[in-house]
Amino acid sequence: MGRDYYIFSDGRIKRKDNTIYFIDSTEKKKAILIEEVERIHLFGEVDLNTKFLNHISKYSVLINIYNYYGFYSGTYYSRKKNVSGLVLVNQSRVYLEYPQRIEMAKAFIDSANHHMLRNLRRHKDVTSEYINVIEVERKIMNEAKTIQQIMGAEGRARKAYYQAINTFVKEDFYMEKREKRPPKNPINALISFGNSLMYTAVLGEIYKTQLDPTISYLHEPSTKRFSLSLDISEIFKPLIIDSIIFSMINKNMIKKSDFEINNEMCFLNEEGKKKFIREFENKLATTVKHRSLNRKVSYRNLIKLECYKIIKSVVEDEEYKPLKAWW
Repeated sequence: MGRDYYIFSDGRIKRKDNTIYFIDSTEKKKAILIEEVERIHLFGEVDLNTKFLNHISKYSVLINIYNYYGFYSGTYYSRKKNVSGLVLVNQSRVYLEYPQRIEMAKAFIDSANHHMLRNLRRHKDVTSEYINVIEVERKIMNEAKTIQQIMGAEGRARKAYYQAINTFVKEDFYMEKREKRPPKNPINALISFGNSLMYTAVLGEIYKTQLDPTISYLHEPSTKRFSLSLDISEIFKPLIIDSIIFSMINKNMIKKSDFEINNEMCFLNEEGKKKFIREFENKLATTVKHRSLNRKVSYRNLIKLECYKIIKSVVEDEEYKPLKAWW
């Protein structure tokens, strides 16, 4: 399995013969072993050319681009090789048949609620008040008849979840409310940055399957985003991103000095991004014993397995049962 390659410096990427080089602003050259890379993440200002893009397309390498603040901007990916008309037709059919779409949408949020509750129950300082709210909203969500009702219950559950966080994180990282655009304090900056990484990780796994990343169920399909990545990310944000954030804060792995504030926007500086990415990569590589497969699988493989479960559900009309961590 290929690895992720992160570039933080400004510079340019060029191809010479069959070798790819990154050349930084000081003209220092570093070879990129493209055969070993699955995803390239660009955090600096990097120039590319079509010669390079044509070459990496042979290897199905994704390029994820982030803006100055470290937030996801977009992805270049070459023509999908792993395609299936059967999957595409059935994926679309489930979206168009509203009762089936509703059940798929509920499954993503039910898994998210499961993982949020799992996170809170690991902290003895969290009172039953917050857990009860999430459990009630989870029940309301599972009885919902529309996407709007599902999203409403999800929003209320997540509000209680974020309030509960203040009972076990250090004071420097308290959250008054979730602020995405822009994040105004360190905890919001961590969540936004982590969610960007989660979105691109999910997109990378979707790309390996026959699923179309633009056909989704919870989030409305859009011409400007890979909305299925948003759906599947709901499962993994509390399981992966939030657990990383809580661990980094409470183990003093991330500090106020790892952030910058610019025009009322708070974001991780380069050192902070590198720290977070290191923990993120470690988490994705962590393995757990899979109950059905009877072997160890990594967190990254759990994402890909989720994609295959969705394919099986839409093609064979089986109930989709989302991941609910048992370990």
